[in-house]
Amino acid sequence: MRRTKIVATIGPASDDPTTLRSMINAGMDVARIGLAHGTLDEHLAKYARIRAAAEDVGVPVGILADLPGPKVRCAPFPDGGVVFGDGDEVHFVSGESSSSLTTISTDYDHLIDDVEVGDQLALGDGNISFVVDSKSGDKLHARVVRGSRVQGRPGLQVPSDRLRITTPTQEDLRFADAFIEAGVDMLAVSFVRSGHDVRSLGTEPNPRGPMVVAKIETRAAVENLEGIISASGAVMVARGDLGVDYPISELPHLQKHIIQRCIARGLPVITATQMLESMVYSPTPTRAEASDVANAVFDGTSSVMLSGETAIGVDPVNSVATMAEIAARTDVEFPHDDWVDSVSSVRESEGNIDPGALTTDSITMAAQRVASQVSAKAILCLSRTGYTVRSVSRFRPAVPIIGFSPDQRAVHQLSLSWGSTGVHTEERTASRDMINDALAHALTLPWMHPGDRVVVISGNSTATRATDTLRVMYLT
Repeated sequence: MRRTKIVATIGPASDDPTTLRSMINAGMDVARIGLAHGTLDEHLAKYARIRAAAEDVGVPVGILADLPGPKVRCAPFPDGGVVFGDGDEVHFVSGESSSSLTTISTDYDHLIDDVEVGDQLALGDGNISFVVDSKSGDKLHARVVRGSRVQGRPGLQVPSDRLRITTPTQEDLRFADAFIEAGVDMLAVSFVRSGHDVRSLGTEPNPRGPMVVAKIETRAAVENLEGIISASGAVMVARGDLGVDYPISELPHLQKHIIQRCIARGLPVITATQMLESMVYSPTPTRAEASDVANAVFDGTSSVMLSGETAIGVDPVNSVATMAEIAARTDVEFPHDDWVDSVSSVRESEGNIDPGALTTDSITMAAQRVASQVSAKAILCLSRTGYTVRSVSRFRPAVPIIGFSPDQRAVHQLSLSWGSTGVHTEERTASRDMINDALAHALTLPWMHPGDRVVVISGNSTATRATDTLRVMYLT
């Protein structure tokens, strides 16, 4: 049973109902809608198609709307794109209506003022990079450090401490309001630099509101990681833009550090950018890409993300199935016991933990250990908000986690959490009734049988703020 979740970006290659259903069957747990291109109405229509496809298949797929953020965008390149070669000389300007092999125009009026000689710039996910050699008048004179093909209207990655644009933008807020009204499960905030940027979105705490996913893609975000973690519901390691602010040699270490800090606090983490990039055009990934996905799983990531592979790729369903196969195989080798000790050590080093959170920490860690010692078949979590499920998930138990909640949005949000399956239940006032419902559901699963042991964790009543009760029970 695969534990690591898969986020797949929905685009022109994958937004028809048939392909969406096939992607869900292949292993897509969360559908990502990138809002940087297209109209709001188009995005909302795509959202409705995803919901309908998930309902048809009968799987609680989460939906992540990724806000555009303060992205600097280039004017369109010619149809078919252009190919930059290493060492080519290029001019950057502002305000022109098109880009070419010799002149790249952007929509950022302050580009010339804010970029300095020696700065590194990049297009898209960093496939093409430049170094600024000089400035004159209204132009930046740059040289291609790493070339490749580019088409459409790619984003231009500028060192984050140079940008004057704030997060979230007015467009972000407009899109967020529309998707919150539609009932979206998660909102990703781009170019976050501090916890204040996350709080500025103004959403209600999940699951009353969407889970806010902070994208770590700037040096400022790394430096303010603890504040961002405290303000967020989940985190995305956006390696493309992060690779502009940091040397490429630093990225693997930053990835491990961010994942460890977030998981220790119970936040799901998405590892993103170029995971199976060659599958945009190829039916199989490179060996290095397969290793990259596996290493992200060993790092402890909750989810791995597909971008262009499923948005514009030749075979979105195959991309999902391939990632699912790699992740499932790696999950088998995951060092569960070592991970528990590592997370516990990080958590203890924080100190001054809220008493309610400390109780939940203790019970959920005990659930992992007890499940292993008594050979339980699953851990059943009764959790209105999903917090208890995410708390158990960070300890990476070797058995499945099943989260029961009367809140449908909370169930969808669990689609991002490692090893967790969300189940929507009836509203109950008594803890015993919720437990009976959970046990009855467990018996409907094909791999569960009467007499099997399960670990059940819950609050003593629906009014309690902490998970304070652990039981070892038998299915009857």
